[in-house]
Amino acid sequence: MAVRGRRGRSRARTGKPESPMTTIEWLPKTRLGQMVKKGEISTMSDALNSGLPLREPEIIDILLPEVEDDVIDVKMVQRMTDSGRRIKFVITVAVGNKDGFIGLGQAKGKEVGSSIKKAIDNAKLNIIEIRRGCGSWECGCKKPHTVPFAVNGKSGSVEVTFKPAPHGIGLATGDVAKKILELAGVRDCWAFTKGQTKTIVNYAKAVFDALKKNAEMRITQNEIKKISIVSGSIGLPPEEPKPAEIEV
Repeated sequence: MAVRGRRGRSRARTGKPESPMTTIEWLPKTRLGQMVKKGEISTMSDALNSGLPLREPEIIDILLPEVEDDVIDVKMVQRMTDSGRRIKFVITVAVGNKDGFIGLGQAKGKEVGSSIKKAIDNAKLNIIEIRRGCGSWECGCKKPHTVPFAVNGKSGSVEVTFKPAPHGIGLATGDVAKKILELAGVRDCWAFTKGQTKTIVNYAKAVFDALKKNAEMRITQNEIKKISIVSGSIGLPPEEPKPAEIEV
């Protein structure tokens, strides 16, 4: 035991210092990635409108460095085999920059950490650009704070309907929809749901389906001007803090 201790002390004195971790340079494999690295495409809107497939998460890291992620659901799946019980984790993650871009992804793996990282990358590859406006007839502030029109989304038995809300209402939705809408940059919204909303994954997919229809719906230029519809990032100011309640 003493010899082992002396050897350990000797290594501690004479050992070479660890070399700093070197950063790995990203080598794009797709045409879109090459255009982003060269600077030919500098915004996420241009990347999505280019018509080229989005297959590298590093593109989002460069064009949307402020993107945030939120784990929506972690589910453990067990399966009995001849060799014994096998356990895997199914992770659902939403990513967004809180200013017009949102993505949803899933991944399955044996370890939670690596599965979360894979789910984040899949969510980045599914990122979309949504529209916002002032579609509530009760408001008229002409600021892009809510969905511009009613949209429906469905996944499994869950159906979700989002309707424009006046400024200051907040997100009158469930917890899952609130997380996704916050990451998308929607601050006020009415939500109506049907079906088994306790199924978190289907609920999240229904919300994302509604936001996809929000981005794909055709609208005229008159409607865009009338309710001040904007698409993608617009650099919204931070939310105003709520006034503190004064106890009497």
